Formats: sequence, C-alpha cells, structure tokens
Amino acid sequence: MSFIDEITFHASAGRGGNGVVRWRHEKAKEFAGAAGGNGGRGGSVFVRAVRDINILSRHKTTKNFRAGNGEDGMGLSKHGKNGEDFFIDLPIGSIAVNRETGRTVELLEEGQTILILHGGRGGLGNEHFKASTNVKPEQSTNGMPGEEADFTVELNLIADIGLVGLPNAGKSSLLNAMTGARAKVASYAFTTLDPNLGVLPGGFIVADIPGLIEGAAEGKGLGDKFLRHIKRTKMIMHLISLEESNNISNKTVDNSYRVIRRELEKFGNGLADKREIIVLTKTDLASPEEVAAAEATLLKYNKEISKVTILDDYSVKKLTEAVIKKVSVTGPTGATGPTGVCAGV
Repeated sequence: MSFIDEITFHASAGRGGNGVVRWRHEKAKEFAGAAGGNGGRGGSVFVRAVRDINILSRHKTTKNFRAGNGEDGMGLSKHGKNGEDFFIDLPIGSIAVNRETGRTVELLEEGQTILILHGGRGGLGNEHFKASTNVKPEQSTNGMPGEEADFTVELNLIADIGLVGLPNAGKSSLLNAMTGARAKVASYAFTTLDPNLGVLPGGFIVADIPGLIEGAAEGKGLGDKFLRHIKRTKMIMHLISLEESNNISNKTVDNSYRVIRRELEKFGNGLADKREIIVLTKTDLASPEEVAAAEATLLKYNKEISKVTILDDYSVKKLTEAVIKKVSVTGPTGATGPTGVCAGV
C-alpha cells in the first residue's frame, strides 16, 4: 500500500426530515386535534483521529462521504428518527481544511473528534403550530438541507525527533538500529520513498524522511513534500555520511551540512530553529584522521556532534541514550504511540 499524505473529498451532512400534517383519531371524536410529528435531524459529519498513518490510502478512491438523512415525522405526535452521523477517520496529525469557508481543524490526539458539517434541522409538524387561535393547524415545514463542502486533508506526522540529511546518509539504517524499525535499506540513493517511523524507549517517536537535495524546499527531489512531517518535532538529527560516494557532488563535509541547513531555512515553519544534533555516519568507511577532520570542520556551528556506525552497537546505544536524555525534557508526543509502525514498508 503506497503512503498517502494528502487527499481531497466532498462531504455532505444529512437533510432534516419533513414535518407532517396528521390528526389524532379518537372514539366518537374523529378529529381530536393536531398530531403531526416533527422531522428528524439530519446526520452530521465528523473527523476522528486514529492511530493509523496509512488510513488515507483507503480514502484515496472515495471522493464522497454522506451522513444519513432524518426521517419524516409521523402521526400520533411521533418525531422522525435522526439521521446517522458519519465519522471520517484520519491519522493523528491530520489538518482538514474546508475549501469553501477556509475553516481549519487539526487532529492531535487519538480519539479526538471534531464536527465539520452540521446536519439539517428537521421540519415542524402541524402539532407544533397548535394554539388557542389555531386549533386545527394545517401547516407544516420541510426539513432543511445539511451543510456540504469540499475538503483538503494534509497529514503532518507527529514525532519527537526528525532525521534529515542528503540521500544515502544512513537515516533508515540508523532508524532501524536505534528503534528496531524495519525501514527499507539499500546502497543506492533515494531508497526511502515514504516517511518511516520508529519508537525509542520511553515512547519517543523518530521520523525518517526521504533524502533532501539542494533545491528541495522549491520542489526538487523527494524530500520536499515530506519536510512538513518534521514541523512538529522537538529535535533534529542531521546525518552526514563520511562515505566518499556521498560527497561526489558535495566535496566537503561543510558543504554537505550547509546544503541541508539552507533547505530547512527556506522551508521555514521553524525547522531551522529546532534543537539539532549533527551525526557523522558510516564512520567505519573513513580513516580516524578523516573522522577527526570532519568533526573539526563542523565545530564552528556550535552543535553537538556524535559519531556512529550501525556496525558498532556501542556507538548506537550511546547516541540513543543521548537523544532520549535531550528530548525527554519536554516528554514524548505519544501521538502515534509505541507501536513501531513504519510507513511504506
């Protein structure tokens, strides 16, 4: 199932049932008075947050959602049944925008339910109009139509830590080593086509997005459309590979770092201001002198620098402990839960 993080759909709330003209019939008294009931209310439409980041894929081919209509009123003063409400399940982190009114709602917690369209009001039966001056009312009203609108839904994953870097920087491999996730790993660039999630001890969520390239903020490459998935993160882990092939078009570690930083700044939304750890990856493929030189080059940015290779369990463990310590200051988001689910795997 392909990962979908944007959909559009049309939704309609139910129409209210009509009020009716009815008369009460009693023994020896054929017309004992008005007894027409009111129509039922039309069903409303809600969005509901669920713990499934792939659920938008199920909605991809469904373009219309409709709540139930209210039933017409009945005799003996019986009201019509209300229409059934309709609930549209969306992943936690979704933003739904009413394209007619511009109203925006965000789903940030599992089970959160928000009304987006009101059902139509039921019509009034003739009993409602009974009065001392109108003892035999003949009037009733029809039910009102429910609201309807087109919506756009955009998913912004909720994670504590975002992994960024050039293609083939080792993000998916590190995610797997730190969290036990099973993101696809290969020796070629752009292996990651969809965001991946992993969970650290304590329930902290890590998001790995496709590799960024220069110009990503303007739409180049794969990572640009996924940058929004790390807007809500508390911290960024900026991975820089020391594998020679990673730096063919970025001849120095310094340039590799600055390429990504420029894209974060261009994208905005506070990404460039988030706490950042620089992580030198694939250090086993470089000499100790090269590793030391890379570290010295990056010290001018006054960021914490870690060195890791997934072949060294100790370095992975120390990095994991350091990250948990830093992000635990504000506590986990808990939004996607400790399930270790990976998108697109």
